[in-house]
Amino acid sequence: RALPRRAVNLQPATRLLDETGSHGEPQAGALAGRLGREKGLGGARGDMLRHPLPLVAQLNDDIIAPAMGFGKHPHRNMEIITIPQQGALKHRDSMENEGVVGAGDIQVMSAGSGVEHSEINANPNEALKLFQVWVLPETEDVEPRYDQKKIAPLLKPNQLSAVVKPKSEASNGELWVHQQCWFNLGEFSEQKETTYKLHDPSHGIYLFIIDGTVIVDDETLNRRDAIGIWDTESITLSVGKNSKILLIEVPMN
Repeated sequence: RALPRRAVNLQPATRLLDETGSHGEPQAGALAGRLGREKGLGGARGDMLRHPLPLVAQLNDDIIAPAMGFGKHPHRNMEIITIPQQGALKHRDSMENEGVVGAGDIQVMSAGSGVEHSEINANPNEALKLFQVWVLPETEDVEPRYDQKKIAPLLKPNQLSAVVKPKSEASNGELWVHQQCWFNLGEFSEQKETTYKLHDPSHGIYLFIIDGTVIVDDETLNRRDAIGIWDTESITLSVGKNSKILLIEVPMN
């Protein structure tokens, strides 16, 4: 069969927050480092359409200073998945949800017909590090919703585990979104070769190396590297010891 198509150097946008700002329209001086699409996913809606995986609207690799964060701001018709890596995020929204999402948790919010929320580093002494992914929904103007869970019970050792699924595929309290996409996390304590089979061969894959090393399609990826792959039914990963990866399967349009 034909070789899969791919795009490398798709690292997420790195944002360093040292005073309160907002997504998309930061206050002056609020964000330092890469914003938008210099090397990562993000930016204006028009930019999304030129990206090989356009339904992944934005992927941010955020570092938020102690007690700082994003003040109250709106979202609409976006699936927002947040995965803290260090520290804890204080969340408050217009659905009357309020709480803390810490390292080891995963948060899913469907903005739907409209929601406002704030995101603040809950620790006054420690920087907060997190990944946040925005995915365009398959159905617009749905009722906004919020959910979060501990990641550890969702994972199986040394393999990829689906931690977020499409609504139509989720059961028994599993995390889900309004889109035909799967979020898979893998923590590998040993070197291993693993194959991921796409649920639909018309989908694409966004593979992000949180830590460690992975070889895929003759491309060696190291910590914080990323690649997009499509036009394939499966991919085989050679995962190095002590590696942690995020694999997102998403429709291409």
